[in-house]
Amino acid sequence: MKPLEDILVIDLSQFLSGPSASLKLADLGARVIKIERPETGDICRKLYVSNVNVNGNSTVFHAINRNKESFTADLKSSTDLERLIKLIKRADVVIHNFRPGVIERLGLDYKTLTKINPEIVYGEISGYGKEGPWKAKPGQDLLLQSLSGLTWLSGNKSDGPVPMGLAIVDIISGAHLVQGILAALVRKSITGKGAKVEVSMLESVIDLQFETITTFYADGGQPVERTKSNNAHAYLGAPYGIYKTKDGYLALAMGQIPVLGELLGCEKLKEYQDINSWFDKRDEIKHVLSNHLATDTTQKWLSLLEPADIWCADVMNWERLMKTEAYQVLNMEQEVKMGDGFKFKTTRCPIRIDGEILLSPKGTPNLGEHNKHIVSEFNL
Repeated sequence: MKPLEDILVIDLSQFLSGPSASLKLADLGARVIKIERPETGDICRKLYVSNVNVNGNSTVFHAINRNKESFTADLKSSTDLERLIKLIKRADVVIHNFRPGVIERLGLDYKTLTKINPEIVYGEISGYGKEGPWKAKPGQDLLLQSLSGLTWLSGNKSDGPVPMGLAIVDIISGAHLVQGILAALVRKSITGKGAKVEVSMLESVIDLQFETITTFYADGGQPVERTKSNNAHAYLGAPYGIYKTKDGYLALAMGQIPVLGELLGCEKLKEYQDINSWFDKRDEIKHVLSNHLATDTTQKWLSLLEPADIWCADVMNWERLMKTEAYQVLNMEQEVKMGDGFKFKTTRCPIRIDGEILLSPKGTPNLGEHNKHIVSEFNL
């Protein structure tokens, strides 16, 4: 039995952040009913990545909306709204990510819903919170990365701002919402009291940078300085970075520069005995290291460094990774099946409970697929 079985989640969210949160709740055992607009559904159904269409919808939608049920409702229709209210009366959790003010106009705000269901755990994600001059800005991932300072941490010094190649703000915001909802459900099980859990994408991406922002506070607000080359962390000294080798790439984490010099047979690196120089002179150290590592293969360097317990790794793409025993032993892939019989492969929930992995064979719902069943079951 999964830990959240018998928990009913009504998911009013769309795009990535809210649905990624409800996916985690579903994989932990909750029943998630996704509320979608008639005819068009969640906009994410047509938000294509690499123009890949899977059974009529985008891969993004399939990745984050499997293991859910779809119920279509026009929230501007009094009939459909009444049906939704009946569902919420029976629910444990409600999730939405509308812009500030929209949920109030719909009459589905927390204050209103607690009159209907006093024990409800109400989770909401906004872009920038409900106050301040940015509250009406669109909460889109790239925009949040850009406004939050995150884009100045990746890439090399001359690259300009570099965004991450993932919807990282959406994903971390969804994860934070799950944390808050789970905490509220624990409290509810003890006290019977519901809760309002609020997450903003801006707060989430700022928290994601807690390590570097704390350093920024402590050093008097010095500007971020990335290294000229091989940058992987703007606040760490050499050798931290990824380096080209004769046949690939080598990742090096923290390490003592003279020790690296000894192991790699690089006399110039042995000159940097002062630990402070590993940060103060990191550009020149990385230049020396880059030139040296380019002279031989990745495997040659790994054979010298790994036995000495130096933190290093080959740099793989997905194709190479998925052929390794290390990947295969994780069983991270699962095949799921949609209601129309279409099957596709995706990742599983990364959490294990009592040593067991959490698999969910139910695929993505087609738009409104579960309307008839839900209307009958809940007497809507």
